[in-house]
Amino acid sequence: MARLEMHFNGTFALKREEVSRILKAASEEKALDDTLKDLADRTSLGGPKVGKIKSWAERSGLVKGKHLTSEGELVWKLDPYLELYITYWLMHFYLSFGSKGLQKPPNQTYDWGGWSYFVYSFLPQNKVFTATDLLNSGGAIFEEKSDVISQRFSFILRAYTESQALASCGFLTKQGEKYYAYNNNLDNYYLIGYFLAKLWERDFGATTSVLTHDILNQKMGLAPVLGVDASTLQRYLNEMGTLEIIEHRRTVSPAQIIRRWDDPMTLLEKAYANQ
Repeated sequence: MARLEMHFNGTFALKREEVSRILKAASEEKALDDTLKDLADRTSLGGPKVGKIKSWAERSGLVKGKHLTSEGELVWKLDPYLELYITYWLMHFYLSFGSKGLQKPPNQTYDWGGWSYFVYSFLPQNKVFTATDLLNSGGAIFEEKSDVISQRFSFILRAYTESQALASCGFLTKQGEKYYAYNNNLDNYYLIGYFLAKLWERDFGATTSVLTHDILNQKMGLAPVLGVDASTLQRYLNEMGTLEIIEHRRTVSPAQIIRRWDDPMTLLEKAYANQ
């Protein structure tokens, strides 16, 4: 059986304001080159908490080791308090890969733990569900005890439904005991282009053209991480073609997509400029 790989946060839920404190410390000359005690003092997060919040920042793609990532530097410059929905989506994108980031996808999504399983396997099959449904599904896959699985999954659900976390991205909503997937409000095609560029880099390297079919059906790809079906993703691709992020070639079958970006970070910068 697989392991959840979701104990990185201890008992501390995702709170953007606390992650922001980690980014502030990472942006300073000393960066995160501190003992946890010193870092706790600098961030006012407290000894037991600071390492766990740093882990949230790392899983969210904003910090690597002692320093901000390129994405983290841009976020700190343009959205230091993590208030923009673009930042919510950026954090969601990286959280969806667990601790593995943009490595080659595993054979099974659950090989990367509970978060990857939730985004890439459970949600596409369960647009409406309860916490019990998620527990029953995960309990058949992950080796931890049911109470542990329930607690760990609760941090995912809270991350997407609490206002101090990522609720405003609309990836998940809650009404009563039921959760509803994919009520999202993402219409920033430069941000979607950034996600495409990073996934392209992961799976296709420096290749300049890829079959459209391969993008629409990419494993752990754009469709599930955005929470859309193939037809909606095709519409997104059309919009990105209009913005010259990509070029479609459809006159001769099979249809292909030509990349028109050099650096994914340029697309992320444009996403913030056009938010």
